[in-house]
Amino acid sequence: MPDFKLLPMGIADFRRIRIENYYYVDKTAWIPKFEQVSSFLFFCRPRRFGKTLMLSLLESYYDCKQTGDWDRLFGGLWIHEHPTENRGRFQVMRLDFSRVTGTIDQLKENLDLYMDITLNSFASKYEDMYFDGFVKEVKQYHSANGKLNYILDTARKYGNRLYLILDEYDNFTNTVLAQHGEAVYRTLTHADGFYRDLFKLFKGNFDRILMMGVSPVTMDDLTSGYNIATNITTNPWFNQVLGFSEPEVRVMLDYYRPLSGTELSTDEMLDQMRPWYDNYCFAERSLKTDPKMFNSNMVTYYVNTLLTLGTPPDSMEDPNAKTDYTKLRQLIRLDTIDSYRRRIVHRIAQDGYIYSKVKDYFPAIELIKKENFISLLYYYGMITMTGTYHGEQRLGIPNNNVRRQYYDFLLEEYQRTADLDTWQLKEAFVSAAYEGEWRALLQYIADCYREDSAVRSAIEGERHLQGYFLAYLNMYQGYLTAPEVELNHGYCDFFLMPDKLRQPDIAHSYIIELKYLKADATDEEAISQWQEAEAQIRKYGAGSRVALLSRDTQLHLVIVQFRGSKLLRLDEVE
Repeated sequence: MPDFKLLPMGIADFRRIRIENYYYVDKTAWIPKFEQVSSFLFFCRPRRFGKTLMLSLLESYYDCKQTGDWDRLFGGLWIHEHPTENRGRFQVMRLDFSRVTGTIDQLKENLDLYMDITLNSFASKYEDMYFDGFVKEVKQYHSANGKLNYILDTARKYGNRLYLILDEYDNFTNTVLAQHGEAVYRTLTHADGFYRDLFKLFKGNFDRILMMGVSPVTMDDLTSGYNIATNITTNPWFNQVLGFSEPEVRVMLDYYRPLSGTELSTDEMLDQMRPWYDNYCFAERSLKTDPKMFNSNMVTYYVNTLLTLGTPPDSMEDPNAKTDYTKLRQLIRLDTIDSYRRRIVHRIAQDGYIYSKVKDYFPAIELIKKENFISLLYYYGMITMTGTYHGEQRLGIPNNNVRRQYYDFLLEEYQRTADLDTWQLKEAFVSAAYEGEWRALLQYIADCYREDSAVRSAIEGERHLQGYFLAYLNMYQGYLTAPEVELNHGYCDFFLMPDKLRQPDIAHSYIIELKYLKADATDEEAISQWQEAEAQIRKYGAGSRVALLSRDTQLHLVIVQFRGSKLLRLDEVE
């Protein structure tokens, strides 16, 4: 055994983490807050924020069968010195619906099979608190509802208190919605649907219930079957309950830095991590009071690489991010949905934010509404709360990891109809990055735009042109391609900042101002626009922040001007 705490990579079992001496970020101070709000709670967070580990913590804390391990499991944690009266007072029934898979025709059978195994295990674990032969009696029932009804009735007779913990409550219903559509989905969650019938049994039969998932779509469709939960998803009390705050990340880095052999300071590592993993906020009232939250899985990925290799990862991108995006893309069917949803994704990708109001609940049938679709992006972690404006929330892309996913979507859209020579584009990027020869790169992208008539006819105008350049400029991993960056009291169109972590020897950085004129614009209008662009870009380049972001490189100020779909002028401003 090593003489330091190992990182719990892929481990979401609280008991194992504590017994086997893995590193644990103490989240136990939120246990009393859960109890104070309600006995029946509902809570959403994006994937890979630690939901399953939190539920495992609560299972160990409330389970009457684990009280003998109190000191071993909770010694040194906040709750050990501040236990609540409910500690160890429940028989805990824990369900995880991510384990229910299969085709639409198999779901009911597979759910019954999963419930059968889980309820048999529950009966075996707590049989000594009932009567000899309790397990045998439970096994005589062959349906999930029948078996659960018997357990609930018997527990009530014996005065046993039950705590239901349900993880990924929305997992297989979201899968049905994505793969089979709203009509099939409604058969599960409405009328006499078997999934809704199961939720009916939860209401009134457990002393406490906590359900966690990613989105509130299913919950709204089940409200007539289960309508007693308090939704704490956007409650500021629980803004920091999942994910890591910067103080928590700092403590972790201070612990592992001496073990890794790295020469980087904790502050330097935080500077590397913030643009990629930070900036999540889940409560409007927390915007000005709480630190922004880091994605805990991303942080663990970084620290694990540091510990095993002695250096940060070559790529700061979370290897699992594309998996999350694929699931989202399936769920909302971006390749077949109405164009307005596609325009929303384009707008967020190009501007980095959108104004709306996160909805607490919405049924699947109302996903067609604009505000609900935007809320779904929020629940999947594709946007987060970054501010307020005139009664609405400013929902922005949280970090570079998520921004890459938006850019990949744009690129997929454009490449359907474009004949892209990736080798030529890569060579042009290398020349721009190392030799300062930028013209071939921007000329190539402009040529692709002109030739891609199918894309141009879909969305005309400056915004679309920006999206096109944004997607292509993002293809080179040596730059962090940031749109609409505030520089010297203004916002440039693109700032190609060298990713010094990935390619430390890049020698050139770029501010690019993209200008668009209608196809019938006059030469006089073009000259006037160019002169304005020169004044703008010189102002951007003179800012103190630019010197910091482009340090150790030669900065180029480049204007790209289009008239309609054709490149009109392309020059560098001295």
